[in-house]
Amino acid sequence: MLIKDWMSKSPVTAKPSISIIKAAKLMKENGFRRLPVVDDDGTLIGIVSDRDIKEASPSKATTLDMHELYYLLSEVKAADIMTKEVITVTPEDTVEKAAVLMMRHTVGGLPVVDQDNKVIGVITDSDIFKVLVSITGVLSGGLQFAFELPDTPGSLKNVLDDLKANEVRIISVLTSYEDDKPGKRTVYIRVHPLDETQASVITERLKAHHNLLYWAKDTI
Repeated sequence: MLIKDWMSKSPVTAKPSISIIKAAKLMKENGFRRLPVVDDDGTLIGIVSDRDIKEASPSKATTLDMHELYYLLSEVKAADIMTKEVITVTPEDTVEKAAVLMMRHTVGGLPVVDQDNKVIGVITDSDIFKVLVSITGVLSGGLQFAFELPDTPGSLKNVLDDLKANEVRIISVLTSYEDDKPGKRTVYIRVHPLDETQASVITERLKAHHNLLYWAKDTI
């Protein structure tokens, strides 16, 4: 899954000369929490977050009147408070890489830049959620089975063969690994909706032949 297929392709950006009042308004109007700052040719030079603006704004306990406060805020520019070392991704990077970077750096979005460091998109945590929904196939409903399997060749095939023997159609297969369970993996298999009788028969068969952790029915 490449970022270019999931990113927002019309990113809202700002020039370094924009005041933090206008930057805050721009973020509020568009419903996001960070604003890439670019120079005249669109090259990324920094990023401003809503946290940066809050930290640069006077305390609510200030003794300034409204006119003084407005003047002060209008004098503070994005260039004065922006982060200059920006974490970025490219359109050819994977969505998984973006998710790891966002998690490691505790940010909710990343600018997407081309080979010339020009901003061509933005990928956010909301986009990551869309990817998760898409790859799991949860919107198709059905049943999800979770198995703990040996991390060895053929262990998944045995489960798939059992499902195939019962004419179950598979929507998605996902695998995860946990550090505290070496040599094991958890496999999540989502299948198309089944009637109650068929679901019961298949579940009992899977319990008998495999380490079935749980099964769940999603109705969304």
